[in-house]
Amino acid sequence: MNMARRHKLRIVLVVLAAIHSLIFLAGFFAPYHFAAQNREFAYAPPARLHFVDAQGRFHLRPFVYNLKRSPGARGGFEPDETQIHPLQFFVTGARYSIAGLFPCSVHMFGVNEPGRIFLLGTDGFGRDQLSRFLYGGQLSLSAGLLAAALSVGLGVFAGALAGFYGGWIDEALMRAGELFLALPWLYLLFAVRAALPLRVAEWQVFLLLIAVIGLIGWARPARLIRGAVLSAKERNFVAAARGFGASSFYLLRRHVLPQASSIALTQLALLIPQYILAEVTLTFLGLGVGEPLPSWGSLFAPLQQYSVLASYWWMLLPAALLVPIFLAYHAAADAMQERLNSVAL
Repeated sequence: MNMARRHKLRIVLVVLAAIHSLIFLAGFFAPYHFAAQNREFAYAPPARLHFVDAQGRFHLRPFVYNLKRSPGARGGFEPDETQIHPLQFFVTGARYSIAGLFPCSVHMFGVNEPGRIFLLGTDGFGRDQLSRFLYGGQLSLSAGLLAAALSVGLGVFAGALAGFYGGWIDEALMRAGELFLALPWLYLLFAVRAALPLRVAEWQVFLLLIAVIGLIGWARPARLIRGAVLSAKERNFVAAARGFGASSFYLLRRHVLPQASSIALTQLALLIPQYILAEVTLTFLGLGVGEPLPSWGSLFAPLQQYSVLASYWWMLLPAALLVPIFLAYHAAADAMQERLNSVAL
């Protein structure tokens, strides 16, 4: 049973590592730059890969047809079967940088000009949805990771102090935690954003999102860490170390907090998708990072228009891609919780 749990956790972690690698190397896997516009292909439907052309000939290399305007077709486009564009790998395209340090212009796939390949379709400016999804993940995932790390870090600090020292420290921190649990973070962010100038640098908005979301969410991890610390500090090896003159800081660092590490990691895995969704929601409502920087929330902003929602179904595809990402994080949290329960038993 323990082997099965470890195997499940490894699989989930490999999936998460693959997702984050895909997002981290967005410039390589995205066929176009996130801001590249093709106005003649506004709201173009997703491209279909073909192996058999209109004449019935089979092609070993998949290809796409070019698009042409057709008012009678669904979405306003239809494939131009006279123009075949084979899929190319490791092509040279728009320049990008890896981690903001290493410039590069090689992309995983693409097609030669004047062909276009829009696997998830385009938005109203003719921007490739797949490229914007991959680039937007860098911002949205970073916001979720940093905000969750801030919440769990504060939760570990407050929970360790409350559980280890008790008394008025415990009472004050837990009452403060109850206050933060009751705060409506969305309305608080509305108030904070309204108090700021209308023109704020995008990086400041990004940091504001992380700070507000992360600061409000520390209370729940703190309560769980407090419970683990209360249990760990009463164990015999902690009492023995205290008897040999170990300091409180040493006991917390060496003996008590390691007992709560699994809880902290589980909370981290649970909070990341919640905070990603919070960033997506706030950006969708216009409170997050604005254009031209991509975010998963900005991809859904056009869906506020009924005409877009009713006519261009592919604009919902980025939302469908978020589902496996959230499921992977929840599966990781479940696997960690199962492993924690098995160790406790």
